[in-house]
Amino acid sequence: MADIAELPGETAYQRVERSEEFQALRSRFRRFVFPMTALFLVWYFAYVLLASYAHDFMSTRIGDSSITVGLLFGLGQFVTTFVITMLYARWANNSLDPEADALRERVEGGDL
Repeated sequence: MADIAELPGETAYQRVERSEEFQALRSRFRRFVFPMTALFLVWYFAYVLLASYAHDFMSTRIGDSSITVGLLFGLGQFVTTFVITMLYARWANNSLDPEADALRERVEGGDL
């Protein structure tokens, strides 16, 4: 890990932002978050569009119960939110946070 030369008038934050370690962390974060966000938004908007334009389909009852396809899809929104949150927390704790902590220690120690 090479130290980054300080440019005139540059803050510590700007120097860290230019570092390879920070760029790698940001890239790894984006590779996880952007696809997850896109998938969730597609799922969310599909639900909204189906609720708006496919009333017959969404009001279809499951078996002899009062549970409808729309209700299951709506509950699925909550389930996917919790699953994505758990996946992100596990991924960040195991993969992203240790590297971020190491970078923070370098910055606070004046090594960057």
